[in-house]
Amino acid sequence: MGKRYFTIGMAGHIDHGKTTLTKALTSVDTDRLKEEKERGISIEPGYAPLYQNEYLEISVVDVPGHERFIRQMIAGVAGIDLVVLVVAADEGVMPQTREHLDILSLLGINKGMIVLTKISKVDEDLRELAIEEVIDEMKYTVFEGSPILLADSLTGEGVDELKETIISLLNEMPSRDSSGELRLPVDQVFTIKGQGAVVRGTIYEGSLETGEELTVLPQGIHTKAKQIQIHHHKSEKGYAGQRAAVNLSGVDYKELKRGNVLVSSHHLILTNTVDVCLKVLSSVHYDLKQRMSVTVHAGTSEVMGKLVFFDRNKVQVDTNTGTILCQLRLDESIMVKRGDRFIVRRPTPVETIGGGWIIQPNGGKYRFGEKTIDFLRTEMEGTPGERVLRVLDRYKSVDRDFLLKEVSLQGERLSKLLEEAEWIKISDSTITHHKIVKECQNRIEQVLSKFHKENPLLKGINRAELKQHLSEYPTGLVDYVLTLAKLGQEKGLIHLEGFSPRLPPEWEKRCTQLLSFLESDGTQVKDMEEYFKQVGIPGKWYSDFYHFFVQEKKIVPLDDRKAYSIQVFYDLILRLKKGTDEVFHVGEAKEVLGLSRKYMIPFLEKLDKEELTVRIDGKRKWIGSVDQGLTRKFEI
Repeated sequence: MGKRYFTIGMAGHIDHGKTTLTKALTSVDTDRLKEEKERGISIEPGYAPLYQNEYLEISVVDVPGHERFIRQMIAGVAGIDLVVLVVAADEGVMPQTREHLDILSLLGINKGMIVLTKISKVDEDLRELAIEEVIDEMKYTVFEGSPILLADSLTGEGVDELKETIISLLNEMPSRDSSGELRLPVDQVFTIKGQGAVVRGTIYEGSLETGEELTVLPQGIHTKAKQIQIHHHKSEKGYAGQRAAVNLSGVDYKELKRGNVLVSSHHLILTNTVDVCLKVLSSVHYDLKQRMSVTVHAGTSEVMGKLVFFDRNKVQVDTNTGTILCQLRLDESIMVKRGDRFIVRRPTPVETIGGGWIIQPNGGKYRFGEKTIDFLRTEMEGTPGERVLRVLDRYKSVDRDFLLKEVSLQGERLSKLLEEAEWIKISDSTITHHKIVKECQNRIEQVLSKFHKENPLLKGINRAELKQHLSEYPTGLVDYVLTLAKLGQEKGLIHLEGFSPRLPPEWEKRCTQLLSFLESDGTQVKDMEEYFKQVGIPGKWYSDFYHFFVQEKKIVPLDDRKAYSIQVFYDLILRLKKGTDEVFHVGEAKEVLGLSRKYMIPFLEKLDKEELTVRIDGKRKWIGSVDQGLTRKFEI
């Protein structure tokens, strides 16, 4: 699959312009509820298509900024790939800016940018102060060093630049994995008259097809995808990273709710006991106590539970606890996987306590004490090799510094591990594994085999197009594998070893006849279309055969309509070279070759294009050795 799909989030304080900015970017008002329009605030996450071309599709989610709607905000950012943190230039960083920043950091969303909005309301000095404040506030957070842009949704200033920056950042990011099992956390449920239950969400991983059998968790409801829509357009399939609405068959929408998960596998675990690595925010106002009640947000799920410690009975305010290995015991079962992120909030008085990642979804009952902490630490870390390979299974190849962070290994320990034969350095700093290299190589061969089958006339696929089919693999890894694989690579075209383009046997005789007619007409050629008609080749083959003749050096195009046989073209060049000085003008060329202007001008322009001549002050000058130039460019 060549196309990549991403969802970005708009976050920030209430009334800082997230919804207006979303509308400026997408032309969609994401405040759809009557109450939202009456009150002028976002209550539920709003979604809109941001950008789409042949290779990339981006959706945007606009999350509520009011502190009362943090639960909706957390559900809205589940599954986003990049965040736009919105700060009004006339107000600066506010409480919900900081809380949103904390939540995003805890959820592991570390790719993003900061946008200062409402810039038409402040002068240049205040803009600079606002930028300095943002830089200071982002220190020691995952967004330190992120791009800071200025935009005004009403005047349009900076909106195009913002959109281009988003696209640029996403082009550098790996897309989500669509090859595995489907997981779609549901964030909206509704019904359409005559159609039945519909759920919406961002496809977290895997893919979804119309007619596919699905299960709604945790209820265990079996259903089918009756219809799929991507931003109100019917689609036969949805991929990881896309916003999708799924019309489910045989389900009453009243049985469904936000927090359900749509899956395609029957082997995923439902759990109410989860081992976690918890980070407590330094901004908490109250101590955390053993077995205190908490609200747990994971994906779009929101459930009550208890926080269970194994090495302490209290976490005091203003103590630097680092991360805590502990357990969440939930009142309801949810579906999560190892590595999933979560947020923990105090139900009353309401505040975000912290969050982290899931070590083991199916936790057990453990005794209080260091022995349990050691066990959880082992579960968290695994062996260094297992942890590194787990990262590579996701990213395929990674920078060594990034790997150090992801697997929490000391540099020396990682270096020693990477000395083993199965680990491969594909550049000075980029690491992969022989299993990933083999996997990528097999995928390349699959793509090429399919391409040759569908395009027997073409010598190969160009490198850029091949990479579009390998979007799950970083560009550097693909380049590395291409240097190892036993493949043919000629002039930017890549093909399987031993493959050569060929004419379909049923057309070979007529094509040979066409080339013979073209050569016999010498310099007075007709339009190529007339030759195709002359030998009885149908119009649908014109383009394919024409490009094949050019590729195989049978003809040389003069313009969009005419071409010379390669031998005629070669002979004309040699005659012209012999009959002119190093510098010549059109009249001299015409005198030597006897061509009319209709053929003369395209012929000379072709010489310029092929860098055999260069045009200077209305005349032309030969460049280097003509024989060498012809050999190099036309293999004559």
